[in-house]
Amino acid sequence: MSMQFDPMFPEFRAHPYPFYDQLRSFAPMVYWEPANMWFLTRYADCKTLLSDKRLGHQGTPGSSMLFQNPPAHTRLRGLVSRAFTPRMIEQNRDRILAITHRLLDDVQDDGHMDLIAQFAYLLPVTVIAEMLGVPSEDHVRFQQWSKQLVKGLDLVDREDVAEALQEAIEGFRTYFGGLIAQRRKAPQDDLLSALVAAEEVGDRLSEPELYTTCQLLLVAGHETTVNLIGNGVLALLRHDDQRRQLQDHPEQIATAVEELLRYDGPIQLISRTVLEEVTYQGHTLCQGQLVGFLLGAANRDPDQFEQPNQLDLTRTNNPHLAFGHGIHYCLGAPLARLEGQIAINALLKRMPNLTLDTETLTYQDNFVFRGLETCPVSW
Repeated sequence: MSMQFDPMFPEFRAHPYPFYDQLRSFAPMVYWEPANMWFLTRYADCKTLLSDKRLGHQGTPGSSMLFQNPPAHTRLRGLVSRAFTPRMIEQNRDRILAITHRLLDDVQDDGHMDLIAQFAYLLPVTVIAEMLGVPSEDHVRFQQWSKQLVKGLDLVDREDVAEALQEAIEGFRTYFGGLIAQRRKAPQDDLLSALVAAEEVGDRLSEPELYTTCQLLLVAGHETTVNLIGNGVLALLRHDDQRRQLQDHPEQIATAVEELLRYDGPIQLISRTVLEEVTYQGHTLCQGQLVGFLLGAANRDPDQFEQPNQLDLTRTNNPHLAFGHGIHYCLGAPLARLEGQIAINALLKRMPNLTLDTETLTYQDNFVFRGLETCPVSW
């Protein structure tokens, strides 16, 4: 099994779940030599090792809190969470609803659209850009940077990807340098001003930390939600009974979104570095090796979830790992959930007879982020 496993294999990237089932059964911990990386597929193993302090990140000063360990991570997360509060997210509910309906108004009379380009992509980028205080005319730039940043997070080692990533980071830094300077002089009622002002015992975010935090919020607050909406709606279109159930009971949307996250989550892989040697399940994980947590596999583990390959929107015992686990649990999870709930309910209500126009769908060539390139639908 270890010889056949290759996360770069196109068939694996397009349809990973049958491979996950095989790996979980025959090689739940598998070593992939090209990246010096162990892959985990079982729920219990992922949960255990995501909480193990001997696994972490090789963070550098000024890098995103996503790649930091305590105490640097604790400090950064504490400061950012003071600005990115559940209350601030809840305050955006009406705005998210308004943006959702505006996007649907734009296409309602056409009778068809590309679900990804015309809806799933535009909603979260508009929301996070508005929350940060980015003027609407600059949202297109945001989209481009986000695409480049996401490609840079995949398991690839290509020069053109590395160059595009660097270009996005520099463009982002120059742009936000100007915005941050403006907010220091004249704070506004937006997330960027709150980040600039976030303070705890005299400690604040440095300039490089502000850049990387905004960058993280853009990617984490955008790309994941695109895929939550895209993958979620596709799952509903392929499970008519479940879709009708939700259309008849829109009040069940919160439970439904949790199941859509479990069933076909937007992030398939998160990784950690072994900081000190770990012996686990008879395997020795050496210092410096990487550990890849296959969240999509863990979320379909029959030892944790009853009939895991079935979509069941009424599933209540659903402690999925779609947002990770442990100290790096996704800070933006409440925002992603809210956007997913609003977007999917509005779409089903406004286009009750929504239909998938093709069964030949292409996924982005990115193993970390699982999402559709396009998804033509009509009503």
